[in-house]
Amino acid sequence: MEKRVKRKQLAVLVEDSPGVLTHVSGLISRRGYNIESIAASKTEKDNVTRISFVVQVTDDWQLEQIMAQIEKLVQVYRVVHLSKAGSMSRELALVKIKSSDELRQEIMSVVEVFHGHIIDFNAASMVIEVTNDSRKIDSLCDIMQKYGIIEIIRTGEISLSVEPISFTEFI
Repeated sequence: MEKRVKRKQLAVLVEDSPGVLTHVSGLISRRGYNIESIAASKTEKDNVTRISFVVQVTDDWQLEQIMAQIEKLVQVYRVVHLSKAGSMSRELALVKIKSSDELRQEIMSVVEVFHGHIIDFNAASMVIEVTNDSRKIDSLCDIMQKYGIIEIIRTGEISLSVEPISFTEFI
């Protein structure tokens, strides 16, 4: 029986220095795990970068192994499993689709349902910006297939705990 793949969100606080992102992501991929999404940015603390990962695992043991291996790296301050804690996630997508004067209103109605925005259009195409959870963005992209997707770019999923503290407080 094939095990079901689960998506797990990790937040990793690391030293803000060249090569750390490559080191952490390389560690995960070398062990045969797929990184579905990755995003990195500065934090509210100087010299600290936050990396948000969505990894694919088949069981909790695999996730524990990934976290344990990441925690061993010198440049890593902290690893948190956000799927387990109360958290919220968002992703930004830009979707360029084929368009015409006849379809513009129909497309705008669909985009509005997903709380998206048309940020550019011309006679032949439109660019949609949408920020939502990954599943809603997947749904929007599925619907936009019927109009003809020209190009898509997605930021990767980012997550925050809903707790009223920052996990950088502990480093």
